[in-house]
Amino acid sequence: MEKVLFDQVVKVGCGIDVHKDIIVATIRKSENKYETKEFTSFTSSLTELREWCKSESVTHVAMESTGVYWKPVFNILEEGDFEIILVNARHVRNVPGHKTDKQDSQWLSKLLVSGLLKPSFIPPVEIRDLRDLVRYRKKVVAQASSEKNRIIKILEDANIKLSSVLTNVDGAVGTKIIEDLIAGKTNINELIKHYHGKIKASKSEFRLALEGRLTKHHRFMLQVIQESKADKEKLIAKIERQIDEMAKQYSVEIELLQTIPGVAYDSAVSIISEIGADMSQFSSEQHLSSWAGMSPGNNESGGKKKAQPPSTGTNTYNLP
Repeated sequence: MEKVLFDQVVKVGCGIDVHKDIIVATIRKSENKYETKEFTSFTSSLTELREWCKSESVTHVAMESTGVYWKPVFNILEEGDFEIILVNARHVRNVPGHKTDKQDSQWLSKLLVSGLLKPSFIPPVEIRDLRDLVRYRKKVVAQASSEKNRIIKILEDANIKLSSVLTNVDGAVGTKIIEDLIAGKTNINELIKHYHGKIKASKSEFRLALEGRLTKHHRFMLQVIQESKADKEKLIAKIERQIDEMAKQYSVEIELLQTIPGVAYDSAVSIISEIGADMSQFSSEQHLSSWAGMSPGNNESGGKKKAQPPSTGTNTYNLP
């Protein structure tokens, strides 16, 4: 009978070293009984990996959270009834100077069957999909905001000081004036008709702000930027409709989150999209705070504590 040289917790495990094009997998049954194979990142090859694991009675699979490359591997293996452990690469470093893909895979498999790996939190697919939408909406909103700033920059270049007399250049008055400018209507007496009593600046100040030197190039730039901004606003509306549809199943949780002062609907949906609705993943509120990168870690040596900034977070986070 083969002598086990380490405490084996997992009977049969697979350690996977993930890269963009190459996947190296090691199935380990004991200290000295293991097999390593190489696969491509194509779906057909990943399916072969899954079937190989099933044929060898693998129960646990471990892989590093390498960029976005782990996600397609996870999606294929998720269908194989394995317990998949995603780990932070910083926590499974091999011996320096002896690093190869094959050795990384074998090292992962050894740590796996020994029960020494700390799993990362992987939310269910519904939460992952909602997270994609919420994060993308944030990017598109930022892009729309950038377009608004570009419009202000073009107006400033033409020495039209709308941002000095209007609280919101993107409001009704600002939009009408910009549309007139794009259409070539630069007569101050016509533009001043958009002025109304709710504007904080006086009418004389408003008139001075409209006096500028608007060229054909300025009008063209205002037009294309305004069109780009309008397109992004349509895209934001489309994304928000999809978010609302997907968030319906978490209506109770979203309503409860909104009872927190300062948390509105959008913030509640964002929270759900990041941490999910199953709080059993976190043993306490302190662990949730640590997972979210809101609390610094400890770094003490020789009785001296060193500054340790909170983590910035990634697409996956380690469970406490």
